[in-house]
Amino acid sequence: MNKITMLLGSAMLAGLFACNKSEFDGFTKAENGLHYKFFTQDESGVKAVEGDGVSIKIIYALKKPTTDSVLFDSKLNSEDGSGTVRYILPKSSFKGSLEDAIAMMAKNDSAAFIISADSFFLKTNHMQALPEFAKPGDKLVITIKMVEIKSKKELEENQKKQEAEVAQLSEQEKPLLDAYLAEKKITATPTESGLILIETKKGSGAKPKAGDEVSVNYTGRLLDGTMFDTSIEADAKSGNVYNPQRPYEPIKFALDQGQVIKGWDEAIKMLSKGGKAQLIIPSSLAYGPRGGGPIPPFATLLFDVELVDIKPAGK
Repeated sequence: MNKITMLLGSAMLAGLFACNKSEFDGFTKAENGLHYKFFTQDESGVKAVEGDGVSIKIIYALKKPTTDSVLFDSKLNSEDGSGTVRYILPKSSFKGSLEDAIAMMAKNDSAAFIISADSFFLKTNHMQALPEFAKPGDKLVITIKMVEIKSKKELEENQKKQEAEVAQLSEQEKPLLDAYLAEKKITATPTESGLILIETKKGSGAKPKAGDEVSVNYTGRLLDGTMFDTSIEADAKSGNVYNPQRPYEPIKFALDQGQVIKGWDEAIKMLSKGGKAQLIIPSSLAYGPRGGGPIPPFATLLFDVELVDIKPAGK
């Protein structure tokens, strides 16, 4: 089960929360059955509503008589390591749901909520049955810190801005590549796909085929010369991308198995063992309109590669 998916629901009911006595010490019970306790609260702050983008830090645990059992902690599970989970707030999946809890919060608020565990798993997560550790009537204790709220309008404006920026990068790719080729006086003919390979050292023996495992040393740069990755320690240090936590050695992968970008699959099959080459790979054979990490959308990439070894498929 995808734990992040457990935060997503299908329906939010934002209503008025009447205060009642809760059976849980220190908590207040809302009209919809949600039990809540604020640690910090901006009562006049703008609250999240359906369709808004919310950024939260969240821990949820199965409530136990003595020590609650933690099921999810965004500090350990966030994609970017920040401890923050981001998603679009949906409608409430049931009365007193996680979505209802989030809808009570303004930016920088922090609070704990107690909600129905079986409703959370079956209605919010749309599970067919309760997980083994939960049973009907169980409660979840959910602690939330509201990091940021982006209105639906802000999200739409940001989306339009990003689309315009990506479109501009798309339009700029060919002129930037043409300028680079002219500056470097590169006249090599591209392949049908657009790949440009300039062999700098001939290898020997047969060329690798689809399915063969190859070992490759490489250094990758953007057109402006910025290094973004390398398998060579000296290059990493000179290019300010050195990471002491990673090994610096040839990368191994099977050709034409989708393990590397398309430009690499095409280029490495053009070399023999021991061969070296400079590669100019258009974004259509690399990371395309999305980019990745330090690589922007529609970025043409430069690689210096060396085919260190070939292991035929099945051997």
